[in-house]
Formats: sequence, structure tokens, C-alpha cells
Amino acid sequence: MVDVFEEVEEQLRTDRYKALALKALPWVGAVLAAALVIALAVWGYDAYQTKTTSKASEQYAQALEAFGAGRPDEADRLFGEVAKSGSKAYKALALQHQGGIKIAAGKIPEAVTYFDQAAEAAPNDIIGDTARLKSAFALLDTAPYKDLETRLTPMTKEGRPYRTEAREALAFAKIMHGDLAGARGDFVVISLIADASEAARNRAKAAMDLIDSGSAKSVAAAARAAATLSPTLLQPGAAAGPSAPTQQTPDAQ
Repeated sequence: MVDVFEEVEEQLRTDRYKALALKALPWVGAVLAAALVIALAVWGYDAYQTKTTSKASEQYAQALEAFGAGRPDEADRLFGEVAKSGSKAYKALALQHQGGIKIAAGKIPEAVTYFDQAAEAAPNDIIGDTARLKSAFALLDTAPYKDLETRLTPMTKEGRPYRTEAREALAFAKIMHGDLAGARGDFVVISLIADASEAARNRAKAAMDLIDSGSAKSVAAAARAAATLSPTLLQPGAAAGPSAPTQQTPDAQ
């Protein structure tokens, strides 16, 4: 008799488990379907990003070739196409090149607009701070000091990729606005920064010597010359104003 009760109880448990399984089946199916949709969406997004980046890379190379061949109008058009792409890195680089072309044409406000757009589009501080530096150098001879200070000071903080170059630009800005003592203080800091490039330390020492000798106008002239350059993507520790664009291979983002 005990065996009969146990058998009945086992059957009831089995029936309950089946009922629960049937109730859970739609939910399990929905979860699995959602997981499949997410997996397909991720795959599709990755494929789209790869295709977008590949196309942007090709157009970017064509633009660089046109620029190097002395066809700035064609280069500007091609960089403009790259700037419409979904690749943040190539978009930011293309906008910076467009800004450089405007600098060469003497169209400073337009150049600054491009640089600011590039900084906004950049996927990281390495590319973004490059664009911000270019804006600051483009405005060095015309903008109020407070504007330059607002642009440059955040880039001098620890951990920013071009803090030495930003402090150097800030020192130039102080000279051009008559603050020789403040500029000298910045150059002193640059000369003591452990990870500053040797070139940056040498420029800082030369600038201090010129300020001490009363030849600050020479430093201001150098700052004005820097403002006319069309700098390319900087590498940490590099000079803030190289003159000719070079091809870059940014990340795919």
C-alpha cells in the first residue's frame, strides 16, 4: 500500500513539473529569441562599423594624396566626405585637416570651427586634445587671454596627453598679452617636467633667456609663427606645431 501512495505522489509531482515547464516555455523561448536578436544586432553593428571604417580609410587616403599633390580643393572635398562617416577617429582627423586647409587660406574663424568640431567628435583625448591645441594656436594672436586660458588650462592637467604642449601654448598666450612673469613661470615648469621632451625643455629655457634679456618680442614673434602653422596629429611629447599633414591609422571607432 505504501508503494502505491508513493507512486501516486511521484506521478503528481511529475504532472506539476510538466505544468510548470509548459508555463515557463513561452518565457524561456522569449529569452532565447531576445538573446538571438541581440547577438545578430551586435554582429550587424560590428559588420557595419568595419565597412564604415574601411570606406572612411580609403577616402582619407585619397584626400591625403590629393593634398600632397597640391590639390587642396579636392582634398577639402574628400576630407568633407570622411567627416560625414560614422568613424569617430577618421571624422575627427578629417575635420582637423579641413581646419588646416582653412588656416593656409587665412580663414581663421572657419578653421577654429573645424577644430572645435573635431574635438567634439574625437573618440579620445589623444585626438581631441590635438584639435583643441590647434584651435588655441589658431586664436593665439587674436583671442582674449581668458578665452585661451579656458581652452588650454584643462589640457595642462595630469594625465592629459599633451599637457606640456598646452602649457607651452598658455605661456605664449601670456607673453602676447603682456604677462611676462606668468609666462616665465610656465616655462620654468616646462623645463622641470620629467616627461617633457628635450625639445620642449630647450624651447622653455630659450624663452626664459629671451624674457630675462628683455627680448620678449622675439618669443611673441615665435608664438605668432606657431599660430600660422597647420599642425598634424601630435604624438605625446612632440612639438605643438608641425607643418605638413601625414597619414594616420586611427582606431576603428
